[in-house]
Amino acid sequence: MKNTFGSSIQLTIFGESHGEAIGAVLDGLAPGITVDEYEIAALLSKRRPSSSIDTARREQDDYRIVSGVFNGKTTGAPLCIIIPNEDRRNGDYDQMKQVARPSHADYTAYCKYHGYEDYRGGGHFSGRVTAALVACGAILQRALRDAGIEIGTHILVCGGAHDRNFNNIHEDIAYLREAPFPVLDPSCEKAISEAVLAAKKSCDSVGGIVQTAVTGVPAGVG
Repeated sequence: MKNTFGSSIQLTIFGESHGEAIGAVLDGLAPGITVDEYEIAALLSKRRPSSSIDTARREQDDYRIVSGVFNGKTTGAPLCIIIPNEDRRNGDYDQMKQVARPSHADYTAYCKYHGYEDYRGGGHFSGRVTAALVACGAILQRALRDAGIEIGTHILVCGGAHDRNFNNIHEDIAYLREAPFPVLDPSCEKAISEAVLAAKKSCDSVGGIVQTAVTGVPAGVG
């Protein structure tokens, strides 16, 4: 499996769910891009579980940028972010190393790595690794915003609950940037939460659809 994505800018993810740390490397960034550590922390806070519909795992996500940034600006060298894993419960998975969980990558990882994979909590295929993606996304999102490109995403459908579509895109994107729950109609939060909790109670899950809007992209890009 290759863990590097992109061409002009390359993102490499590393780490496992219950290993010492997870992280990512961004290579190809131009020098002089603003890196706002408060903005990174804010987006990580949004990702962090905070309610009964989220995972029970609690992590502080005290990230460290160990290279590629100096005096708040990118240097042009590879930017490396490391996020320690603090809530590590290795023993919780001893009885599950021979059991492939539904809707997880356990069986795929076993077939691909022939039993050498880190099976604890999904290992490298855990949702925990997305914390590093969020941190890098905060940096890239800021760079795009400084270039006049705005991106917003919300939950459109989940568990039978429907949010409204984008209307005034610029205002909606600005609203989503500050919203604690990613919906445009605040009343949808209750319906989505109830659907998720009902599925959780019956040991099931729900699917969903997200909708993304991007503005300010120069013609011919993409």
